[in-house]
This record gives sequence, C-alpha cells and structure tokens, in this order.
Amino acid sequence: MDIIKVVCGIIFKEDKIFICRRKQHKSLGGYWEFPGGKVEDGENEEDSLSRELHEELGMKVKIDTHFKTVVHSYDNFTIELISYICQFREANYNLTDHDAYEWVLSDDLHKKNLAPADIPIANALVNFNLSSIPPPPTTPKKK
Repeated sequence: MDIIKVVCGIIFKEDKIFICRRKQHKSLGGYWEFPGGKVEDGENEEDSLSRELHEELGMKVKIDTHFKTVVHSYDNFTIELISYICQFREANYNLTDHDAYEWVLSDDLHKKNLAPADIPIANALVNFNLSSIPPPPTTPKKK
C-alpha cells in the first residue's frame, strides 16, 4: 500500500490553535483535524500547505517550522502526516471540506474527536511553548 503524503498546519492565533471538522460525507467525516491536504507531485511541503489552506479555508498563514511527522495506517490507506507550526494572518473561512471550525487551547484538543493521525500531534502540543521557536534569520541590509 502506498503512503499518502499529507501536510497540516498547527495554526496559532495568540494562545489558541485552529482545528476543523471534516464534512460527514468526506473520508474521515466527523473527525476534527489540523487543516491541510495532500502534497502534489513536484510540490514542496510548505507550498502545498499554503495552497491547501487557501483552497479549503481562504486562509493565509506564516509557516514557521516543521513540528512533528506521524505515519498512521487507516483501514484502506496509510498517511504520512507532516505538521508545521504556523501563525495566522487572515481568512474568509470559506469551508469546502469541513463543516465547522474552532480556535481551541492546546489543553482542550483532547476533548475533540480528533482524527487518529492527528492525536500524536495534539499530544505533543500539550507541552509545546510557542515562544521556543527561534526567530527567522535576518538578512543583512545591502549598503
């Protein structure tokens, strides 16, 4: 069985994290997840994440850093779920694959019916400190 490469965003707005619930008729319908989608051929992970967030939610984020990768086998397929820490910029919340969204505290993620592949990511977030991400390197100004 081939492994499907999927990226997701752990999107922060202040101290809350953005999650979405998949529409009932979709694969894994009714489960909450960190939003994202499949990496297309020839696409890097960050570009894929930006594209998927824009297509599915009308959302723009700043992608900071890789967080955690999980390989999970469902009944009919296996995914490699690659998560990135992101900072929220803006969104029109035009839901295409989801029927609900929420901004939640990391401690409250376990109260949601998370997709099984997302659970190890949520567990790792409980002790995560957003301020531990180093700032991006600065480019020296040309004279």
